Amino acid sequence: MAVGVILSSFFGALGQLGDPRFRRVLVIGIGLTLALLVAVYAGFLGFLQWSVGDTATLPLIGEVTWLKDLLTWSSFGLMLVLSVFLMVPVASAITSMFLDDVAQAVEDRHYPDLPPAPRLPLSEALVDTLSFLSVIIVANILALFVYAIFAPFALFIFWGLNGFLLGREYYTLAAMRRVGRAQAKVLRKKHFLTIWAAGVLMAMPLSVPLVNLLIPIMGAATFTHIFHRLPQR
Repeated sequence: MAVGVILSSFFGALGQLGDPRFRRVLVIGIGLTLALLVAVYAGFLGFLQWSVGDTATLPLIGEVTWLKDLLTWSSFGLMLVLSVFLMVPVASAITSMFLDDVAQAVEDRHYPDLPPAPRLPLSEALVDTLSFLSVIIVANILALFVYAIFAPFALFIFWGLNGFLLGREYYTLAAMRRVGRAQAKVLRKKHFLTIWAAGVLMAMPLSVPLVNLLIPIMGAATFTHIFHRLPQR
């Protein structure tokens, strides 16, 4: 496992926060991440209302009244708590949307000799987004049973599972731009442990409210570096 590659890639992404072009994508990404988080949160509360009625009691949170909580300022605190879980599918969707823009900004600054990368057709990008998103949602729903059985280790299982899933998505999208879908899968298998470890590095701050808003864009930048710094044969 290439720990040095992971750390240098992360700090390389962090060091580009001062780049105006990168910062613009980051700000737009954070705005859309927050908007999508609110939408997912509203859908979650709507599902609770449909399944258990106007009120529900959540562990560590207490009673939730759907319309009241959705329409008051206290809802923001509840949303931040739930963002520990809800940000995983949000991060997946946002990364798919912004990967090209983030990767191009990273490559223009750090790998300027590369030829232009073709953008994926919108239809293919949409299929990839929905595919990754559905896998993440289904896997996390099924994992609820594992969390209940191994409650003391639930957070570590959460990081491990979503680190694997997000690392798989981040690396595949970054690699596809340069080597195509088939070769991206080959390289993903070859660098399996490094990609998983880097994914866990992204999944851990997803558990920290507000900080997690940065992760979709930072993850895309980090994995762009990782792709270029790992052997591509």
